[in-house]
Amino acid sequence: MVDPDDLRIFLVVADELHFGRAAERLHMAQPPVSRKIRQLEKRLGAALFERSTRKVALTAVGEALIEPARAVLDALEQVEVVASLAGTEEIGRVRIAYGSAAYNALVGRLASTVKRTYPGIKLELLSQHFAQPAIQMLTRGDVDLAIGWWNFIPSGVTSRVIAVDELVVAMPETHRLAGRDSISFREVGTDPFVSLDVQTGSLLLDRLRELSINAIAAPPNVVQYAPNLWAVLSLVSADVGCTLTFGSVGKSIADPRLRFIRLEDKSPPVQLRMAWRDGSTDRALNAVLRLAETVLPTPPAD
Repeated sequence: MVDPDDLRIFLVVADELHFGRAAERLHMAQPPVSRKIRQLEKRLGAALFERSTRKVALTAVGEALIEPARAVLDALEQVEVVASLAGTEEIGRVRIAYGSAAYNALVGRLASTVKRTYPGIKLELLSQHFAQPAIQMLTRGDVDLAIGWWNFIPSGVTSRVIAVDELVVAMPETHRLAGRDSISFREVGTDPFVSLDVQTGSLLLDRLRELSINAIAAPPNVVQYAPNLWAVLSLVSADVGCTLTFGSVGKSIADPRLRFIRLEDKSPPVQLRMAWRDGSTDRALNAVLRLAETVLPTPPAD
Protein backbone atom coordinates (compact mmCIF):
# COMPACT_ATOMS: atom_id res chain seq x y z
CA MET A 1 0.00 0.00 0.00
CA VAL A 2 1.23 3.46 -0.87
CA ASP A 3 1.98 5.70 2.11
CA PRO A 4 -0.02 8.97 1.93
CA ASP A 5 3.08 10.82 3.18
CA ASP A 6 4.95 9.57 0.12
CA LEU A 7 2.20 10.99 -2.10
CA ARG A 8 2.42 14.37 -0.35
CA ILE A 9 6.18 14.45 -0.88
CA PHE A 10 5.74 13.39 -4.51
CA LEU A 11 3.30 16.25 -5.18
CA VAL A 12 5.64 18.84 -3.68
CA VAL A 13 8.58 17.56 -5.75
CA ALA A 14 6.36 17.47 -8.83
CA ASP A 15 5.40 21.08 -8.18
CA GLU A 16 8.94 22.34 -7.58
CA LEU A 17 10.83 20.00 -9.96
CA HIS A 18 13.76 20.55 -7.63
CA PHE A 19 14.59 18.27 -4.69
CA GLY A 20 16.28 21.01 -2.66
CA ARG A 21 13.37 23.45 -2.87
CA ALA A 22 10.90 20.63 -2.23
CA ALA A 23 12.83 19.67 0.92
CA GLU A 24 12.68 23.27 2.14
CA ARG A 25 8.90 23.39 1.64
CA LEU A 26 8.53 20.08 3.44
CA HIS A 27 10.86 21.16 6.29
CA MET A 28 12.96 18.08 5.62
CA ALA A 29 16.54 17.38 4.68
CA GLN A 30 17.03 16.58 0.99
CA PRO A 31 18.30 12.95 1.39
CA PRO A 32 15.08 11.71 3.08
CA VAL A 33 13.00 13.36 0.33
CA SER A 34 15.04 11.60 -2.35
CA ARG A 35 14.79 8.33 -0.44
CA LYS A 36 11.00 8.63 -0.13
CA ILE A 37 10.65 9.20 -3.87
CA ARG A 38 12.84 6.18 -4.65
CA GLN A 39 10.73 4.05 -2.31
CA LEU A 40 7.55 5.22 -4.02
CA GLU A 41 9.01 4.48 -7.45
CA LYS A 42 10.04 1.01 -6.30
CA ARG A 43 6.57 0.30 -4.91
CA LEU A 44 4.91 1.49 -8.14
CA GLY A 45 7.46 -0.21 -10.37
CA ALA A 46 8.04 2.88 -12.49
CA ALA A 47 10.23 5.99 -12.54
CA LEU A 48 8.36 9.17 -11.65
CA PHE A 49 11.13 11.68 -12.37
CA GLU A 50 13.94 12.02 -14.86
CA ARG A 51 16.97 13.29 -12.94
CA SER A 52 20.09 14.93 -14.29
CA THR A 53 22.70 17.30 -12.92
CA ARG A 54 20.86 20.18 -14.59
CA LYS A 55 17.18 19.51 -14.04
CA VAL A 56 14.43 17.28 -12.71
CA ALA A 57 11.48 16.46 -14.98
CA LEU A 58 8.37 14.34 -14.60
CA THR A 59 8.11 11.14 -16.57
CA ALA A 60 4.86 10.21 -18.30
CA VAL A 61 3.99 8.03 -15.31
CA GLY A 62 4.75 10.91 -12.95
CA GLU A 63 2.47 13.23 -14.92
CA ALA A 64 -0.29 10.62 -14.81
CA LEU A 65 0.07 10.15 -11.05
CA ILE A 66 -0.54 13.80 -10.09
CA GLU A 67 -4.35 13.84 -10.27
CA PRO A 68 -4.88 10.42 -8.61
CA ALA A 69 -2.46 11.42 -5.83
CA ARG A 70 -4.40 14.62 -5.22
CA ALA A 71 -7.68 12.71 -5.22
CA VAL A 72 -6.36 10.25 -2.64
CA LEU A 73 -5.16 13.00 -0.33
CA ASP A 74 -8.42 14.95 -0.72
CA ALA A 75 -10.38 11.81 0.16
CA LEU A 76 -8.21 11.21 3.21
CA GLU A 77 -8.77 14.81 4.31
CA GLN A 78 -12.51 14.31 4.03
CA VAL A 79 -12.26 11.10 6.07
CA GLU A 80 -10.44 13.05 8.78
CA VAL A 81 -13.14 15.73 8.77
CA VAL A 82 -15.91 13.16 9.03
CA ALA A 83 -14.10 11.29 11.79
CA SER A 84 -13.52 14.50 13.76
CA LEU A 85 -17.23 15.33 13.55
CA ALA A 86 -18.51 11.85 14.32
CA GLY A 87 -21.00 11.88 17.17
CA THR A 88 -21.94 15.50 16.60
CA GLU A 89 -24.86 17.06 14.73
CA GLU A 90 -22.57 18.49 12.06
CA ILE A 91 -22.36 15.49 9.78
CA GLY A 92 -24.68 13.92 7.22
CA ARG A 93 -26.58 14.66 4.02
CA VAL A 94 -29.39 17.14 3.41
CA ARG A 95 -31.35 17.07 0.13
CA ILE A 96 -32.96 20.34 -0.97
CA ALA A 97 -35.50 20.68 -3.79
CA TYR A 98 -36.30 24.18 -4.97
CA GLY A 99 -38.77 25.39 -7.50
CA SER A 100 -37.26 28.16 -9.60
CA ALA A 101 -33.99 29.51 -10.93
CA ALA A 102 -35.30 32.92 -9.85
CA TYR A 103 -33.93 32.26 -6.36
CA ASN A 104 -30.69 30.50 -7.19
CA ALA A 105 -28.87 33.25 -5.30
CA LEU A 106 -30.70 32.47 -2.04
CA VAL A 107 -30.05 28.75 -2.35
CA GLY A 108 -26.41 29.43 -3.24
CA ARG A 109 -25.99 31.66 -0.18
CA LEU A 110 -27.30 28.91 2.09
CA ALA A 111 -25.18 26.22 0.41
CA SER A 112 -21.93 28.19 0.68
CA THR A 113 -22.56 29.00 4.34
CA VAL A 114 -23.34 25.38 5.18
CA LYS A 115 -20.16 24.24 3.45
CA ARG A 116 -18.11 26.79 5.38
CA THR A 117 -19.78 26.20 8.75
CA TYR A 118 -20.46 22.46 8.62
CA PRO A 119 -17.90 20.78 6.34
CA GLY A 120 -19.25 17.38 7.37
CA ILE A 121 -22.70 18.10 5.90
CA LYS A 122 -23.19 17.44 2.21
CA LEU A 123 -25.98 19.35 0.48
CA GLU A 124 -27.67 17.89 -2.59
CA LEU A 125 -29.46 20.63 -4.56
CA LEU A 126 -32.27 19.60 -6.89
CA SER A 127 -33.83 22.30 -9.07
CA GLN A 128 -37.39 21.34 -10.05
CA HIS A 129 -38.37 24.44 -12.11
CA PHE A 130 -41.67 24.61 -10.22
CA ALA A 131 -42.58 24.71 -6.55
CA GLN A 132 -45.28 22.02 -6.65
CA PRO A 133 -42.96 19.13 -7.60
CA ALA A 134 -40.57 20.28 -4.85
CA ILE A 135 -43.23 20.07 -2.13
CA GLN A 136 -44.39 16.71 -3.50
CA MET A 137 -40.84 15.36 -3.26
CA LEU A 138 -40.75 16.57 0.34
CA THR A 139 -43.99 14.87 1.36
CA ARG A 140 -42.85 11.62 -0.30
CA GLY A 141 -39.60 11.73 1.66
CA ASP A 142 -37.43 12.08 -1.44
CA VAL A 143 -35.87 15.28 -0.08
CA ASP A 144 -35.37 16.83 3.35
CA LEU A 145 -36.08 20.48 2.52
CA ALA A 146 -38.13 22.27 -0.13
CA ILE A 147 -38.04 25.94 -1.10
CA GLY A 148 -40.77 27.56 -3.16
CA TRP A 149 -43.88 29.72 -3.49
CA TRP A 150 -47.02 27.85 -2.37
CA ASN A 151 -50.62 28.88 -1.87
CA PHE A 152 -50.99 26.28 0.87
CA ILE A 153 -48.77 23.92 2.85
CA PRO A 154 -49.84 20.25 3.14
CA SER A 155 -50.43 18.65 6.51
CA GLY A 156 -47.40 17.10 8.13
CA VAL A 157 -45.15 19.88 6.82
CA THR A 158 -43.69 22.83 8.72
CA SER A 159 -42.60 25.96 6.85
CA ARG A 160 -41.00 29.32 7.43
CA VAL A 161 -41.10 32.46 5.27
CA ILE A 162 -37.62 33.39 3.99
CA ALA A 163 -38.53 36.15 1.51
CA VAL A 164 -41.51 38.24 0.48
CA ASP A 165 -41.99 39.35 -3.12
CA GLU A 166 -44.47 41.42 -5.07
CA LEU A 167 -46.49 40.61 -8.17
CA VAL A 168 -45.65 42.47 -11.37
CA VAL A 169 -46.90 42.34 -14.93
CA ALA A 170 -44.19 41.63 -17.48
CA MET A 171 -45.00 43.17 -20.84
CA PRO A 172 -43.19 43.88 -24.11
CA GLU A 173 -41.55 47.29 -24.44
CA THR A 174 -44.08 48.09 -27.21
CA HIS A 175 -47.07 47.75 -24.87
CA ARG A 176 -49.17 50.88 -24.42
CA LEU A 177 -48.50 50.84 -20.64
CA ALA A 178 -44.80 49.95 -20.79
CA GLY A 179 -43.78 53.43 -19.64
CA ARG A 180 -45.78 53.30 -16.40
CA ASP A 181 -44.32 52.61 -12.95
CA SER A 182 -47.46 50.85 -11.75
CA ILE A 183 -50.86 49.79 -13.05
CA SER A 184 -54.10 48.25 -11.85
CA PHE A 185 -54.88 44.82 -13.23
CA ARG A 186 -58.12 46.19 -14.67
CA GLU A 187 -56.02 48.16 -17.19
CA VAL A 188 -54.63 44.95 -18.71
CA GLY A 189 -57.44 42.58 -17.73
CA THR A 190 -58.63 41.95 -21.30
CA ASP A 191 -55.14 41.89 -22.84
CA PRO A 192 -53.69 38.60 -24.13
CA PHE A 193 -51.65 36.77 -21.50
CA VAL A 194 -49.01 34.06 -21.60
CA SER A 195 -48.92 31.63 -18.68
CA LEU A 196 -47.27 28.53 -17.33
CA ASP A 197 -48.98 25.24 -18.11
CA VAL A 198 -51.87 24.28 -15.84
CA GLN A 199 -50.04 21.04 -14.96
CA THR A 200 -47.23 22.94 -13.24
CA GLY A 201 -49.48 23.88 -10.32
CA SER A 202 -47.99 27.37 -10.46
CA LEU A 203 -48.92 29.90 -7.79
CA LEU A 204 -48.68 32.56 -10.51
CA LEU A 205 -51.46 30.97 -12.57
CA ASP A 206 -53.70 30.85 -9.51
CA ARG A 207 -52.99 34.50 -8.73
CA LEU A 208 -53.58 35.50 -12.36
CA ARG A 209 -57.04 33.92 -12.23
CA GLU A 210 -57.86 35.60 -8.91
CA LEU A 211 -56.76 39.04 -10.14
CA SER A 212 -58.73 38.66 -13.35
CA ILE A 213 -61.94 37.57 -11.63
CA ASN A 214 -61.65 40.41 -9.10
CA ALA A 215 -60.82 43.05 -11.71
CA ILE A 216 -63.03 42.20 -14.70
CA ALA A 217 -65.26 39.38 -13.40
CA ALA A 218 -63.91 37.04 -16.07
CA PRO A 219 -61.05 34.55 -16.42
CA PRO A 220 -57.78 35.82 -17.91
CA ASN A 221 -57.36 35.87 -21.68
CA VAL A 222 -54.55 33.30 -21.83
CA VAL A 223 -53.56 32.93 -25.48
CA GLN A 224 -50.60 30.60 -24.98
CA TYR A 225 -49.14 28.34 -22.31
CA ALA A 226 -45.42 27.60 -21.90
CA PRO A 227 -43.53 24.89 -19.98
CA ASN A 228 -41.26 27.15 -17.89
CA LEU A 229 -40.63 30.74 -16.84
CA TRP A 230 -37.95 31.43 -19.43
CA ALA A 231 -40.20 30.25 -22.26
CA VAL A 232 -43.00 32.46 -20.94
CA LEU A 233 -40.73 35.51 -20.87
CA SER A 234 -39.46 34.76 -24.37
CA LEU A 235 -43.06 34.82 -25.64
CA VAL A 236 -43.72 38.09 -23.83
CA SER A 237 -40.56 39.55 -25.33
CA ALA A 238 -41.86 38.48 -28.75
CA ASP A 239 -45.05 40.52 -28.16
CA VAL A 240 -47.34 37.48 -27.79
CA GLY A 241 -48.85 38.85 -24.59
CA CYS A 242 -48.26 39.91 -20.99
CA THR A 243 -47.58 37.64 -18.04
CA LEU A 244 -47.84 37.78 -14.26
CA THR A 245 -44.56 37.15 -12.45
CA PHE A 246 -42.52 38.04 -9.37
CA GLY A 247 -40.70 41.32 -8.90
CA SER A 248 -37.46 39.45 -8.20
CA VAL A 249 -37.63 37.95 -11.69
CA GLY A 250 -37.58 41.41 -13.23
CA LYS A 251 -34.42 42.23 -11.28
CA SER A 252 -32.62 39.18 -12.67
CA ILE A 253 -33.61 39.57 -16.34
CA ALA A 254 -31.61 41.81 -18.66
CA ASP A 255 -33.82 41.60 -21.77
CA PRO A 256 -34.24 45.23 -22.98
CA ARG A 257 -37.48 44.26 -24.74
CA LEU A 258 -39.24 43.51 -21.45
CA ARG A 259 -40.79 45.84 -18.92
CA PHE A 260 -41.84 44.82 -15.40
CA ILE A 261 -44.67 46.98 -14.02
CA ARG A 262 -45.81 46.92 -10.38
CA LEU A 263 -49.42 46.05 -9.62
CA GLU A 264 -51.50 48.39 -7.49
CA ASP A 265 -54.13 45.74 -6.71
CA LYS A 266 -54.36 44.45 -3.15
CA SER A 267 -53.57 40.76 -2.94
CA PRO A 268 -52.18 38.34 -0.34
CA PRO A 269 -48.40 38.61 0.11
CA VAL A 270 -46.30 36.38 -2.09
CA GLN A 271 -44.12 34.43 0.31
CA LEU A 272 -41.12 32.29 -0.48
CA ARG A 273 -41.01 29.49 2.05
CA MET A 274 -38.62 26.85 3.29
CA ALA A 275 -40.50 23.67 4.21
CA TRP A 276 -39.63 20.42 5.98
CA ARG A 277 -41.50 17.44 7.37
CA ASP A 278 -42.82 17.70 10.92
CA GLY A 279 -40.91 16.09 13.74
CA SER A 280 -37.63 15.37 11.95
CA THR A 281 -34.88 14.23 14.30
CA ASP A 282 -32.13 14.26 11.65
CA ARG A 283 -29.25 16.17 13.23
CA ALA A 284 -27.78 17.39 9.94
CA LEU A 285 -31.16 18.74 8.81
CA ASN A 286 -31.74 20.47 12.13
CA ALA A 287 -28.28 22.02 11.97
CA VAL A 288 -29.06 23.40 8.49
CA LEU A 289 -32.44 24.71 9.68
CA ARG A 290 -30.80 26.58 12.55
CA LEU A 291 -28.16 28.03 10.27
CA ALA A 292 -30.83 29.06 7.76
CA GLU A 293 -32.50 31.20 10.42
CA THR A 294 -29.42 33.44 10.26
CA VAL A 295 -28.56 33.13 6.56
CA LEU A 296 -32.16 33.41 5.31
CA PRO A 297 -34.05 35.09 8.16
CA THR A 298 -37.79 35.63 8.10
CA PRO A 299 -38.43 39.21 6.90
CA PRO A 300 -40.08 41.50 9.45
CA ALA A 301 -43.83 41.91 9.07
CA ASP A 302 -44.98 45.18 7.51
